[in-house]
Amino acid sequence: MTERNQTLISEFLLLGLPVKPEHQSLFYALGLAMYLTTVLGNFTIIVLIRLDPHLHTPMYLLLSNLSLSDLCFSSVTMPKLLQNLWSQVPAISYTGCLTQMYFFLYFGDLESFLLLAMAYDRYVAICFPLHYSSLMSPKLCVGLVALSWVLTSSHAMLHTLLMARLSFCENNVIPHFFCDLSALVKLACSDTHVNELVILIMGCLIIVIPFLLIVLSYTRIVSSILKVLSVRSIHKVFSTCGSHLAVVSLFYGTAGALYLSPSADNSRVKETVMSMMYTVVTPMLNPFIYSLRNRDMKGALRRIFYKTKIPVC
Repeated sequence: MTERNQTLISEFLLLGLPVKPEHQSLFYALGLAMYLTTVLGNFTIIVLIRLDPHLHTPMYLLLSNLSLSDLCFSSVTMPKLLQNLWSQVPAISYTGCLTQMYFFLYFGDLESFLLLAMAYDRYVAICFPLHYSSLMSPKLCVGLVALSWVLTSSHAMLHTLLMARLSFCENNVIPHFFCDLSALVKLACSDTHVNELVILIMGCLIIVIPFLLIVLSYTRIVSSILKVLSVRSIHKVFSTCGSHLAVVSLFYGTAGALYLSPSADNSRVKETVMSMMYTVVTPMLNPFIYSLRNRDMKGALRRIFYKTKIPVC
């Protein structure tokens, strides 16, 4: 007799994007362009921060890690999605599915922690500018980054190990373009109460609490600015925090719309669109948000360009 904790299937089938077969080539080209833009944009930010000494500050250390996280986050799902659109073979192995789920949780959670660390950095920079160098020292910044990578790894591993103990029987069709945690739990034919409880508790700790702390930091920033209300102070807040606020709104807005709304209200099309927004569109837009609104990044790009420009004899 087969043990209940034994997995009875060797692969899953990803339904992918809800598009007609004749439109798949168009969506493949669009997806490939978006993915290449994501890789190029985030890689450019990482290289600029690495090469330009003017950007060797806590804020840009956090930004370089956010760009690395975005690059990896998009790379977890997009290559498989593009492969499925091109070959129309939606199968993914059981091991491959759990691996994709692990890294999806890892880099998704990492983005949440890094956005929180960046919010704290902006809070200190605006509310305590004279003490910024001591309150946001390079040592503390490196510690925040390292802690983010370690905590998210532990969280992703916890869910992966709990998923590995579940049984999957006849139904192996995932109505998504990647191995989503909640979709896999719904497919299991064994008891999932522990998994659901851990998803609820860890979701609050990893996603909700960082978001509330980000809101708190900006509440304190606004409160501090209102005490010395002036055009200059308002301009300083928007120039310093505008990019971060835009990224926070994109990430938490789309993720919240998907995971916090009742599942009965979510059609497959809506879930796919929302998932594409925070797994593909947000990582693609982040480099543009930070580079177009950031004078330091544009200055670094000019310095690197002129430094490497070959003189004409």
